[in-house]
Amino acid sequence: MSTNIKPAAGTEVRQPASRATHSAPSFWASVWLVSTREIMSRLRSKAFLISTGILLLIAVGSVVAGGVMSANPSTTKVAVVGTASAAVGESSGLTAVPAVDLAAAEELVRDGTVEAAIVPDDSLIGVGVIALDSPPSAVMNALSISPAVELLDPAEQGGFLVYIVALGFGLVFFMSALTFGSTIAQSVVEEKQTRVVEILMSTIPVRALLAGKVLGNSIMALGQILAIALLVGIGMAVTGQRVLLADLGPAIAWFAVFFAFGFVMIAALFAATASMVSRQEDVGTTTAPVTYLVMIPYFAVIFFNENPLVMAIMSYVPFSAPVGMPVRVFLGTAEWWEPLVSLVILALTTAAVILFGSRIYRNSLLKMGGRVSYKQALRG
Repeated sequence: MSTNIKPAAGTEVRQPASRATHSAPSFWASVWLVSTREIMSRLRSKAFLISTGILLLIAVGSVVAGGVMSANPSTTKVAVVGTASAAVGESSGLTAVPAVDLAAAEELVRDGTVEAAIVPDDSLIGVGVIALDSPPSAVMNALSISPAVELLDPAEQGGFLVYIVALGFGLVFFMSALTFGSTIAQSVVEEKQTRVVEILMSTIPVRALLAGKVLGNSIMALGQILAIALLVGIGMAVTGQRVLLADLGPAIAWFAVFFAFGFVMIAALFAATASMVSRQEDVGTTTAPVTYLVMIPYFAVIFFNENPLVMAIMSYVPFSAPVGMPVRVFLGTAEWWEPLVSLVILALTTAAVILFGSRIYRNSLLKMGGRVSYKQALRG
C-alpha cells in the first residue's frame, strides 16, 4: 500500500541539499583568482626575492656612488663677483675665486678655471649662477640656496650623465620585462605539459586565465619598478642630489606609466607564444621574437642616446617608447604633448596585441605534441 501526498496549492517545493548546484565564478573573480595565484607564486620563489633584492641594491648603490662622486668640495671652484661671495662663504663645499667683474667671471668659466660663477643679480635671492654647458650639480648641491642658472654655451644631447640615465632606464625595462615575461612563458608551458590547464579551463574561461596571468605578473613588475623609483628618490634626497632629483623626477614618473602599458603588451605576447609549444625545451625558440623586441630598445638607447632622430623615433615606437620617451623627457627635448601622444599610441597597440595574443592563446592551449604554427593558432 502506498500513499502519494501531494503538496497543497501554492506550497513551495524544495529540492534536497545534495541536488543544489554551485555557479562558476564570474569572469573578474576568475581573473583575480589567477592573478592572486601568480603573485603568491612569485613571492614564494627564492630566486625572485633574491633577484629583486640584488636589483634594489644596485639601484641604491648607484645613487650612493653618484652622491659620493658629486660631493667633492676640495676641487669645486667657483668664481665670485662682489657681494655674491657671501653666498659662497656659507658653504664649506666651495672654493671661491674672486673675479673683478661679470666679464672676468665668465672668462674663468669658459677657460675651465672654475666650474661656475656666482654673481649678484636682481632676483629675490640676490645671486645667480653662470655655468658653461650644463647646470653644475655639485655647486647647486653645496649652496644653501637655489639660484637661477644661466648657461653660456648650452650643451646638446650627450654627456656621461645622459648615458647613465639612458642605461638605467634601458636596463630596468630589459631586466624586468625579460624576467617576468620568461616566468609567464614557463608557467604557461608547465600547466600545459602537466595537463593542469585542462582542469583550469573546465572551471574558468580561457580569457580569464590569460588575463589573470598578465595582471598578476604586471602587478609584481610594476611594484618592483615603483620600489626602485622610491629608493632612488630617497637615496638622492639623503645624499644631497636634490638638483638631479628635480631633473630626473618627471622622467621617472613617465617611465613608470609607460612601463605599465608596455609590460602588459610584452606579457601578453610571452603568454601567447609560449602556449604554442608543449615542452619547456621549446620555450626559448618560440618566445625568441618577443625577447628580441625587449632587447632592441636596451641596445638602441645605449648606442644612440646622442642621436636626436633615433631617440625621437624610439619614443613613438610602442616597443621602445617606455625607454625612449622618458630619456627625452629628462633631456628636455620632448614637447609637453609628445608623451601623451606616445602613450595613446602605446595603449592602442597594447589593446590590439592583447586581442591578437588571446586568440593565439585560446587556439593553442589544448593542442599537444609538436609546435603549433601561427597559421593554425590564428585559424583555430
